[in-house]
Amino acid sequence: MVLNLIIAESALEQVPPGIANHPSVRNEARRREIEPSETLLDRSIHHHAMLKLADDSKRGRPDLVHLTLLSITSTPLYQSGQVRVYIHTRDNFVLELKEQTRPPKSYARFRDLVQKLLSEEPESGLISVYRASIPQLIDRVGADLVVGLSTQGKTSNLEEVVAEISKKKNPAVLIGGFPKGHFTPETAATLDRIVRVHPDSLDAHVVAARLVYELERIEKAPA
Repeated sequence: MVLNLIIAESALEQVPPGIANHPSVRNEARRREIEPSETLLDRSIHHHAMLKLADDSKRGRPDLVHLTLLSITSTPLYQSGQVRVYIHTRDNFVLELKEQTRPPKSYARFRDLVQKLLSEEPESGLISVYRASIPQLIDRVGADLVVGLSTQGKTSNLEEVVAEISKKKNPAVLIGGFPKGHFTPETAATLDRIVRVHPDSLDAHVVAARLVYELERIEKAPA
């Protein structure tokens, strides 16, 4: 079994044109000697500019995506090639990590790498970039079971989720890559099942780490 782990609707995007001229955006771009349009939208820097954006509470958290990636790619299961990672963004870009690729541990280096990837859209390399909605990505992956983890789902626990997906050859699990909110209706319609694994809303990196750990426990368990 290989798990396709999708960080879905991630709060990872370049600054939208509508706020590219905001002082917070221009000042940061000037400081880093890049174009405003190439800058990653970041709540910690662009908070006041983001108040003009629709659905702003789900946006501008590249640090959250970075932390989730580190939580996944540091695990033995990922390093053994049993987890494939896809970062899907709200703009329908997909960053696909080649097997066993490790992202930079430094957030600044990660930010600079993603800015370059989103600008150049390479189709090969350690991280490839292409356009795909969640339904298109699911088709591309060819998953035989698609489970979304969300507070809007039916209450269960990760042990039960893992027991189900471990029986499949090519399952996919979606974790929201955003700080607040829920999956869009388009994403939710793609899922075979939506599961709530904790009474409280947990950060994406916590859910990802716990999910992979539970899979590791099953892999190590005697038959």
